[in-house]
Amino acid sequence: MKRIARAAALLLTVTAGAAAAADLPRPSYYTATAPLSGYSWTGPYLGGNLGYEWGATSNNPTRPRGFAGGVEAGYNWQTGQLVLGGEGDIQLSGATDTFAPWKFSNPWFGTLRARAGYAISNFLIYGTGGVAFGELQGQTIGLLSENHTNVGWTAGVGLEAGFAANWSAKVEYLFVDLASSTFTLTGTSNGLSASLFRMGVNYHF
Repeated sequence: MKRIARAAALLLTVTAGAAAAADLPRPSYYTATAPLSGYSWTGPYLGGNLGYEWGATSNNPTRPRGFAGGVEAGYNWQTGQLVLGGEGDIQLSGATDTFAPWKFSNPWFGTLRARAGYAISNFLIYGTGGVAFGELQGQTIGLLSENHTNVGWTAGVGLEAGFAANWSAKVEYLFVDLASSTFTLTGTSNGLSASLFRMGVNYHF
């Protein structure tokens, strides 16, 4: 009889404890969302671009224009949201125009530029400027032609966006000014000032 009474008392104690525990507030469980990993612009990259060039020949009525495309390579250093770097590119261009009796074209050009930008996550807004070099070709009646390779300057702005771990896409505007040279065909000094709007893709190593 005593054993039964003890068992009953123990059962009542356990039941009362369980009931009291049920009345306690339930613990809240919170799982923190893993933060998104920051996009880094630091390192070398290599890419290609395609765009459209339009401009004017100094001391001549021709206005060469056409598609241009090429390759680019560079390196970025990022500290905080500031991104500094350098880039070089070489372009083939179909920019040409004829105003009788002259025809002027810009078969190729290239640039060596510094870049400075502000990074917002995987987006980079930047300005760029440096040295430009390229060829200006003149032709006249009788298919006589004359070529000059000149050095000048370039400046522009751009927006680049990283869309994968090692890939980014960009849109960019550049103004390119190639210094004038004296052309025998025209008897005067001719150079090229041109605008270039292009899109490109870069692979970051």
